[in-house]
Amino acid sequence: MWTLLCGRSSRQCLLEEIIINFIEAVNISNTHVLEWVSELFHLEGYNIQLIPPHEGGRNVVYTCEQEGCESLILRVSFLPDRNREDYIAELEYVQYLFDHGASVSNVVSSKKGNLLEEITYEEHTFFVSLFHKAKGKLLVENNYQYREGVPLTEYYYNSGKVLGKMHQLSKSYVPVHRRHHFFDNYKVEYIERLVPESFSLLKEKMVELLNTLKGLNTNQETFGMIHFDYNDGNYSIDFDTGHITVYDFDNSCFGWYMYDLADLWTHGVGWIQFEPDAGKRNAFMNDYFETALAGYTSETKIEDSMLEKLPLFIQVTLLENILGQLEEMQHTGEELEDNEEVLYFIKCLEEDIPYRGFFHDMYLSEAPFTL
Repeated sequence: MWTLLCGRSSRQCLLEEIIINFIEAVNISNTHVLEWVSELFHLEGYNIQLIPPHEGGRNVVYTCEQEGCESLILRVSFLPDRNREDYIAELEYVQYLFDHGASVSNVVSSKKGNLLEEITYEEHTFFVSLFHKAKGKLLVENNYQYREGVPLTEYYYNSGKVLGKMHQLSKSYVPVHRRHHFFDNYKVEYIERLVPESFSLLKEKMVELLNTLKGLNTNQETFGMIHFDYNDGNYSIDFDTGHITVYDFDNSCFGWYMYDLADLWTHGVGWIQFEPDAGKRNAFMNDYFETALAGYTSETKIEDSMLEKLPLFIQVTLLENILGQLEEMQHTGEELEDNEEVLYFIKCLEEDIPYRGFFHDMYLSEAPFTL
């Protein structure tokens, strides 16, 4: 067991609490939780298999398969940094998106008609939810090969279009249960707790970044519910049609739509990251984002004044990435000085290097995003 002093999200400043780690959660889930879950969600007869966790994962996740039935995804959440209200707010948002035509994996209600079930075992609480499994597979599962005979630009366009549809629906979303606000996650106190004293300039730049964000517009057209982790690890592609289905909304929050667009930009660099010519990388990224943005604006509008803030929000994605990794290091004991990627991103923030340094002299195409 390990001790969680403070996490992200409405998780700020938790009381010191002993929690189970992932391996312990899997053991309890396999031996006790699944038995109750099968009864709660009509899963008798399903073959339920654990999905190996990915880096940064915070849930125990299973596939549920039965011949002649639709495949399902079971999520068992065990960390105590979110409460019932947080999970219900997430699931209600997903259901709203699905009901209004967004391409997302919908929630499956339990026998009792609940979107969320809560199971307690030896004073540990498990929040359980069930989803329809998205059709298709991850890009990485297809070795980053797109549809045969179809230009990759279709994928760029579709990834923007799906995001634009979600944002357009968010502009009219009136929640029953509210998810947290960006500034509930990211506060000066949180930065002070995580960033080592030796990185005083980093702290200063992060606080400066938060203060800049506080001055931005939060009207209906610029600010609302966002995915907050929009990337090709959180959606599946039907390689017969190119259709994208989004999932993993457990980081969703109220924030600026430009944050998700910045995520869309940053995850495009993988297609060209090994190109040694910075000019060619720049030209590619301009074309990539123009195509993705065309898909996005086919569903919703975005003001030019916000698009001009793309470099700012790419810096915000760095802030999120750095703080997330620092928090993980507190749990694992990894030393910051041993993580070259984090040090690279810190340099980008400290020295105001835009676009994650992707067009800067410090970028090494043979070892992307490392110093």
